[in-house]
Amino acid sequence: MTAMATDRPQMRVEEFEQIAASAPETVRLEFINGKLGVKAVPDGDHGAIVVWLTRRCMQHRPDLDLYSEQGLRVERYRNGCARPDASLVPIDYFVGQGEWADPSGVLMAVEVTSYDRDTDRRDRVEKPSAYAETGIPVYLLVDRESCEVTVYSRPEGGKYRTCVTTALGDDVELPSPVGFVLETETLKSYVR
Repeated sequence: MTAMATDRPQMRVEEFEQIAASAPETVRLEFINGKLGVKAVPDGDHGAIVVWLTRRCMQHRPDLDLYSEQGLRVERYRNGCARPDASLVPIDYFVGQGEWADPSGVLMAVEVTSYDRDTDRRDRVEKPSAYAETGIPVYLLVDRESCEVTVYSRPEGGKYRTCVTTALGDDVELPSPVGFVLETETLKSYVR
């Protein structure tokens, strides 16, 4: 009996980028851990969270931009492509980079959970691993299902060494290089 190779990617990154470029606007594709995935289209509350977070970032860090849905080359050797709900970067960092940008200037990746069956695997397992492998200093997960906010930081050896989870309504510290406290009381009105 021969063993199946489960760690082999479904395709090359270049092939994924061709498929993603021809996908309709109603479909958002990602390529993480060598597998093609479909990202749920955000609902109104999901979008409201990203807009709210944009305002908070502008208040605390006017020297940075929070970009929505910018594609990033992630994972070791840039063998994956993810589309975070938002990426905190220096002003104009993504200018001229195209659909799948270099993540080296990303200070924080943000994901807001969706109410779909893939959210657990995608946002709570695959994304923290991909973002840590890439070296993104902070990963902020707004988990609407559990009504919590999780801050991952200190990427080392492909994993985040620090993970702090707090209930919505509590203040959460976004560590350096983000460097401010996020008051999450308002987020309670954006969850079911």
